[in-house]
Amino acid sequence: MNKVNQQVSNFIPAELQNLLDSASSSVSQILSNALFGNEISEDDGTVLFSCRDNEKVTDRSAIFAVADILRRRRNGDYVTFVVNRNINFTNICYMGCRFCGFAKRKEEAGSEWLEPAQVVERAQRAWDRGGTEVCIQGGLHPKMEGSYYRELILAIKASLPDMHIHAFSPFEVWYGSVKSKMSYRDFLSDLKDCGLGSMPGTAAEILDTEVRQKLTKNKLSAQCWEEIIRTAHDIGIPSTATIMYGHVDEPKHWSAHIALLREIQRDTGGFTELVPLSFVHTDSPLFLNNPNLVRPGPTDHEVDLMHSVSRIMLNGFIDNIQVSWTKLGAARARDMLSLGVNDLGGTLMNESISRSAGSKYGQEITASELCEIIRSTGRTPVRRNTVYKTIDIFKDHDPIEVAPLVERNSDPLNFLKMFPETVK
Repeated sequence: MNKVNQQVSNFIPAELQNLLDSASSSVSQILSNALFGNEISEDDGTVLFSCRDNEKVTDRSAIFAVADILRRRRNGDYVTFVVNRNINFTNICYMGCRFCGFAKRKEEAGSEWLEPAQVVERAQRAWDRGGTEVCIQGGLHPKMEGSYYRELILAIKASLPDMHIHAFSPFEVWYGSVKSKMSYRDFLSDLKDCGLGSMPGTAAEILDTEVRQKLTKNKLSAQCWEEIIRTAHDIGIPSTATIMYGHVDEPKHWSAHIALLREIQRDTGGFTELVPLSFVHTDSPLFLNNPNLVRPGPTDHEVDLMHSVSRIMLNGFIDNIQVSWTKLGAARARDMLSLGVNDLGGTLMNESISRSAGSKYGQEITASELCEIIRSTGRTPVRRNTVYKTIDIFKDHDPIEVAPLVERNSDPLNFLKMFPETVK
């Protein structure tokens, strides 16, 4: 046992210490440093993301165990979720991002455009079903005025003043500011004055120029994404952080991306959570047009590592790691709760973007169902708001039952039958 591990063993369980002792020396050293609260370098992150088990070492098991203990230190045994609704106001977009299966041309079958009144109607339905947040994103419609974004917020707030509006990716902010001939700061300040509460940190994909050229022709550069996010944080608009992985990327890109998010968080403190987003290849043009060059999404091993290594690299910076059940499904989302994840995201009510890329995991998991998933792991469900303030802790009661907004063909929680000890 090396000196560092001897020191670590004074305050960690014996089982975890045994895993560290069995791991390769480089991984053991990195994980021991993480347990002491030391920052993990970008190169260290690449080592962890690149790990593979063999007959003699258990690197993965050690990584997963450390991620879980760091999660427990930050979040205890609470697992959070938010009751929300996704509203995609248009899928009309001519930007031509190669990975996107969501965008349509104006004349295509299935193209959609919602007026503010239609968005308000959907937001009202969400409010009536207990929702506290609407997550609003859309394509970059060529005929859309920059003022549409503010009109949308004002319309929702006029009818639902207490609804939190979580809206508009950095790509949409770039588009709206160009259309409005305003700086990012002025455009975002106006949206905040209108009632914008927070932003989704989507359109990040992988914050690497070489990768972005392959994904989007670098139409929104990594530098531009960062500038918009930093500006939003600076004027008091928090955001999520995301990474989309499993296509033309490698572990070194993941580590660099997470390290950059950490630097932004160090400076601004504006990220509420990290949401890893698995590339869904099924109906994605990027994969369909280049099946020999583009991977069909991450492997199960890579999914596990993404959530765990992100927890380790972001320890002390971003406390909340969310799993996207729309990408992975409810059963795999449950697995992530032992790998560093503390948040199951939102109920969503409607979900269009993942389904457009070929995801088969449905549109909604209700609050009661999320609680059932959480309890099946022995953890306590907590309903939160968008910025992680607690609304309700479900220790001895359940959420109000609501029927799914969209009729289902199957039960998303059918897999829980494998866990007979589950207590609802």
